[in-house]
Amino acid sequence: MLITLKDKSTVELPEGATAKELADKLHLHAPHQSVGATINEFPKDLSTALADGDHVVLWNFDDPQGKEIFWHTSAHVLAQAVLRLYPEAKPTIGPPIDQGFYYDFANLHISDDVFDAIEKEMQKIINENYTTQREQFANKAEALKAFESNKYKTELIESFPEDAPLTGYHQGEFFDLCRGPHMFNLGKIKAFKLLKISGAYWKGDSKNEVLTRIYGITFPDRKLLKEYLLMIEEAKKRDHKVLGPHLDLFSLKEEAPGMPFIHPKGLYVWNQLLQYIRECLDDADYIEIKTPTLMTRELWERSGHWANYRQNMFTSHIEERDFAIKPMNCPGGMLFYKSHIHSYRELPLRVAEIGNVHRFEPSGSLSGLFRVRSFHQDDAHIFMESSQIEDEILGVLRLTDKIYSAFGLKYRLELSTRPEKNTIGSDDEWELAINGLRGALDRYGRDYRVNEGDGAFYGPKIDFHIQDAINRTWQCGTIQLDMALPERFELEYTSQDGSRKRPVMIHRAIFGSIERFFGILIEHFSGKFPLWLSPVQVRLLTVADRHLPYAEDLKKQLKKAGFQVDIDSSNESVSKKVRTAQLAQVNYMLTLGDKEMENKTINLRTRNNVVHGEMSIEPFITAITQEKNERQLSSPFVSTGETA
Repeated sequence: MLITLKDKSTVELPEGATAKELADKLHLHAPHQSVGATINEFPKDLSTALADGDHVVLWNFDDPQGKEIFWHTSAHVLAQAVLRLYPEAKPTIGPPIDQGFYYDFANLHISDDVFDAIEKEMQKIINENYTTQREQFANKAEALKAFESNKYKTELIESFPEDAPLTGYHQGEFFDLCRGPHMFNLGKIKAFKLLKISGAYWKGDSKNEVLTRIYGITFPDRKLLKEYLLMIEEAKKRDHKVLGPHLDLFSLKEEAPGMPFIHPKGLYVWNQLLQYIRECLDDADYIEIKTPTLMTRELWERSGHWANYRQNMFTSHIEERDFAIKPMNCPGGMLFYKSHIHSYRELPLRVAEIGNVHRFEPSGSLSGLFRVRSFHQDDAHIFMESSQIEDEILGVLRLTDKIYSAFGLKYRLELSTRPEKNTIGSDDEWELAINGLRGALDRYGRDYRVNEGDGAFYGPKIDFHIQDAINRTWQCGTIQLDMALPERFELEYTSQDGSRKRPVMIHRAIFGSIERFFGILIEHFSGKFPLWLSPVQVRLLTVADRHLPYAEDLKKQLKKAGFQVDIDSSNESVSKKVRTAQLAQVNYMLTLGDKEMENKTINLRTRNNVVHGEMSIEPFITAITQEKNERQLSSPFVSTGETA
């Protein structure tokens, strides 16, 4: 039989061969290779038998799909080790996450003092190199019988539809409810570390009991673990919750939990972000609107939020009417569309809104700028004919690439398709929508991952996962095709034949939450913003009080040229002033003494301590003007590539 690979090449295998035998034939034996497979776009175990004509992608640890399988299997190793040491513990759930995995246990009361013992037991299990074995339950009753001694597993099983496929995985004496897939065996795990322990509510509900959550991470190579642990240390240094207040960018107050105060320096960065994205929107033929923050209950009932999202909304009762602060910009965008009569000649109509939204998040989940209750979304709603879907998606992909590239951010793409249950729209509409997104991604020419069944109930979506300077990933941008709101709000346009038709609509966000994106940038740049974003771009350092008038003249000249500049005329030594400016991440320090004042020059130093010495002010202003206007990420005065 012939099997088609990711690169469209084919491999001949004997009838009944498995994905593992395919990997063996391709000599993919290294620990990081062939940790799992996708067969005809569905994730499968390597033990799965293949059929003639199957399309098979073998995932390595380097791939997001490979990491997910690797870490999901590793979570079972952790659970198996815990049960060997603490047999009374009750395992609940143990999913892979962006970096590693966790497992939640009931009836387990331990601290990280026992991590060494658990890690030793994990090593024993890995050395035993069990082959994982998948078991398919005939029905829900059989699954309930298998896990009757664990009320958490039975509660999960009861929550699944009657016809849902239920599976479990054996690993030596350990057996767990799991949809998989898993690695073929455990020998590929060459390095691991338990990271931390915390409490977590069962099912994330504060009304439920608190479980013990253990976080861990594993790798197919010890070098990767070492690099990861160094990255963790670097991440601590870049923590925006520390750097933000230190650099006087923002603060969080008890009087407004989860609602950041953006300080003047932070607002400069904020405004540069908005100016840049608005320039990009103008170039891409968007229009921008502003919709009300507080709107009536009737609107939210019509949009579906009142029934499905009310617990996350801030509401108020005024003059015998219910109101809600908007958690999303979308319904206001629908009302704007309905304020005009539209023709096919106007489509596509690209409508942007940078709207302040509010969502109730439990206080325990709030985290700096990453998880807040008040934030701004750079939303846009694009109204179009169905024939325009692919071109418009492609336009958003290119726009997003342009914006992320300005910050030096790499990214990966994921396409999520129709869920199995409870979706709206016909089969034809879903096929048209998915094909439109897939076609745009194919034309775009970048690799993307397909998440079968992970789309929203109202349409498929594309997600952008950006990668920062220390290789962490963040889900920011999204493109969602919506078939629900145009129907709920009865949106229409006049088609070319004169009939009234429903427009197709795309939601898209690029920054996502501007607050969160701001926090990501603080950590990405470690507070060392490129010149165009920096809130203090130049600092003038006077050697003595007599140099202050010259400094004031230079300040006026630099401000007139459009730069953020201040003067340090304190009584501190020049070396202390330099150190203070470097800690404040000022891009350029200009020392002014007798020689500079007499020669009408400056003495230039960068924040990473590259000293250029005496030079004229005019070529300096010319160079940094180009650096700022072109939004360069590196300074022309820094040879190391460090942003300044």
